[in-house]
Amino acid sequence: MPLHLSDIHHGLGGETDLNRPSRPIHRFVIDSRRVESGDCFIALKGERTDGHRYIAEALNRGAIAVLADHPPQGLSAHYVNPTSDALPQTEKPIIFLVEDALAGLQRLAAYWRNRHNPTVIGVTGSVGKTSTKELLAAVLRQRHPTLWNEGNLNNEIGLPLSLLRLEPWHRFAVLEMGFYVEGEIEHLCRIARPHIGVITNIGPIHLERAGSMEAIFRGKAELVEALPADGRAILNWDDAWVRKMAEISPAAVFRYGLTPEADLWADEIISGGLEGVRFRFHHRQPSGAEEVLHVHLPLLGRHSVHTALRAAAGGLVCGLAWEDIIRGLRDVDAQLRIEVAAGLNGSTIIDDTYNASPPSTIAALNLLADMEGRRIAVLGDMLELGSYAETGHRLVGRRAADVVDLLITVGELSPWIRDEAIKGGLPPQKALHVNSADEAVRRLKKEIRAGDFVLVKGSRALGMESIVLALSVPRR
Repeated sequence: MPLHLSDIHHGLGGETDLNRPSRPIHRFVIDSRRVESGDCFIALKGERTDGHRYIAEALNRGAIAVLADHPPQGLSAHYVNPTSDALPQTEKPIIFLVEDALAGLQRLAAYWRNRHNPTVIGVTGSVGKTSTKELLAAVLRQRHPTLWNEGNLNNEIGLPLSLLRLEPWHRFAVLEMGFYVEGEIEHLCRIARPHIGVITNIGPIHLERAGSMEAIFRGKAELVEALPADGRAILNWDDAWVRKMAEISPAAVFRYGLTPEADLWADEIISGGLEGVRFRFHHRQPSGAEEVLHVHLPLLGRHSVHTALRAAAGGLVCGLAWEDIIRGLRDVDAQLRIEVAAGLNGSTIIDDTYNASPPSTIAALNLLADMEGRRIAVLGDMLELGSYAETGHRLVGRRAADVVDLLITVGELSPWIRDEAIKGGLPPQKALHVNSADEAVRRLKKEIRAGDFVLVKGSRALGMESIVLALSVPRR
């Protein structure tokens, strides 16, 4: 049952007979260029532009409703203030006027979430949120209809848009929750009302904006603090910051990690490079008995074991059998972060350009270390690290010295990686620095040969994906 015009009116504070026929809404859209017939366009004000400028375009493309702060001029539409005006019976588009379009979107999402009864699972942390969300959703949908936010729609706009896709048959909703400032996840939790919270880890990602590790901890901890007493907090027991959250969550705690202290833990980890990873699951049941499972999963790198642990923990907490959990963990479509492509001259390109932080870059280098061939790393700046910037880049350089045969760094901060790699023993002629992605491509085209493995990683602002595109062999 889709959301109707009457739901928009009622959700925004209007007195509406929900049984009275009204037109269904196809989708909620914030980009007027993506509007299709039957959509509702949300006119948001951004840093670069104002969605109100594009209301006419949205209506021309077929929008039947608009959520706006103020009425645009010269448009043939019916304007409704939900708190004072009745919902009209009209074939004209309806422009709902609210004090703030973003707040209206969030209020509508909270209303729609409350009209349904899925088990909502919030996922947050410094690294691995999206891959965890995707893999957990893959596990749950083996047995139950499951909603999850697409891509990284994890903020005050993306999460409400995801919730507005809820249908009555959805049994679970897995929602990634991003953090930039304290109070943000608390606000998202008021909208989504999670029953289960998954914390991946706490690291210096966005330290520049947050100001301190304590602030990052407090911001991420808002998820477990928002859980109900009958909920579950799924915590990384290998992370000292995350362990502290067990003391502040009203929900029962489920621990995962690489230690036997955890409720679900893994050992005997063997990374097979591009062939996936093998390890043993150990699950301590409430009775005290322990289940042990040997698994081989199509996940890349030893670090992916933690992702598998999180997804499996979510499946166990939600009552799934191991058969369903393992089938979901083998869902190749859920492995979205690292991609492998055929490269020029018979090389192999490992594309991990989605984003970069010290932990995720070291994890990618660990994967590269499993490759049997000449190992090349093209590493760009890692942004938003604040006071941790030099330390984080040097940690990466230290690991690169142990792994790579050739290092190319890109950007203004990455010379710290190069310097530390040379200190760690990498010959200076094998540690090159360039200022742009284009220059990196020119160097690599002269360098790479058959059997090489080329890892490309860096913050998105550097455009590292252009290196992958230039070095990859087009598929036929």
